[in-house]
Amino acid sequence: MDLPPLFCPLESAVHPRVAVVEERATRWIAESGMCATEEERAWAVASHSADFFSRFAPDAQDQDRLLAAALWVYWGFAFDDARCDRGPLSSRPAEFNVLAGQVQRACEAVTATGEDRFVGALQDIVGRFRALCPAPQVRRFAHAHRAWLSGVAWQVGNHAADRMPDLDDFLAMRLLSSGGEPTFALLELATGIEVPGGEMHRPAVRALTEMAIMVAALDNDRHSLVKESARDQADQNIYTVLMRHRALTLPQAVEEANALRDRVLLRFLRLHDQVRPAAGEDLARYLQGLRYGIRGNNEWGLRVPRYLSRGHWPDEWEDLTVTWADRPSDSRPGPVAGAPSVAWWWDPDLA
Repeated sequence: MDLPPLFCPLESAVHPRVAVVEERATRWIAESGMCATEEERAWAVASHSADFFSRFAPDAQDQDRLLAAALWVYWGFAFDDARCDRGPLSSRPAEFNVLAGQVQRACEAVTATGEDRFVGALQDIVGRFRALCPAPQVRRFAHAHRAWLSGVAWQVGNHAADRMPDLDDFLAMRLLSSGGEPTFALLELATGIEVPGGEMHRPAVRALTEMAIMVAALDNDRHSLVKESARDQADQNIYTVLMRHRALTLPQAVEEANALRDRVLLRFLRLHDQVRPAAGEDLARYLQGLRYGIRGNNEWGLRVPRYLSRGHWPDEWEDLTVTWADRPSDSRPGPVAGAPSVAWWWDPDLA
């Protein structure tokens, strides 16, 4: 089906050393031990995660920090493919939770051990963070990592119970399961900014972070729609939720999801413009990273073989001419109906 063009009036940038970072990352993937087969290794490389995160942090000064951040994204996609979306654990919540606990502890403690092949690779990455970055930023990343795994566990539990969440549950779950929490937490690790806790934990900044995660998560549902449909893999995404609980056809669900996504993005833009003028230097750079991330996630997602290969072998870098929408598909103010868990983003007192 034809998907409508995306509304995304945000800045586009990519790190000038992206090719070097990708080359170094490709060597690490081959040596990491996280890929069990040559096919898994090829899929990991084809995620082009260096390009992905080089669009989130185009101004990173330290190439080693940028590399470490990109390595976690490669690791995250590989882990997601092998242990979350597919594979025997994708519908076995009890077994997945055991692994998730081991993986999380490996993220938090250098002495932790685990038999799964993803554990050692994660410890190598987090070891790089500890060597390069201040402890508070590494700790923030570990907390974000735990949030992601809790969301995946929620998703796996739904899958096992053959439960389709309603819109509100889905949006709350997707904030976590999409991996946006640790991905945006990487901004501090990659760029060297250190946002003071008093600023980072302000409700307005938290709302901006959650909205950036949500827009990116809904965009990823869009990017993967064709591939998942071709593989008969579509389970819990914004379209299946709307089709099930609002009795919509797929084209109607696409239109509804696009409108919801644009309303969140518009609220992000308006709140950002209220918060940014009084922000300190590091918070301002973090907020800009959120903007880069929303746009960069789209530019990467509209090109990467992970989504465009339609399930076939990702044998080359695919490129597309991107057409952007001139205006949002829905500009109504106020919270989205049927989603009380995110309605607080529209609180007029946030700024």
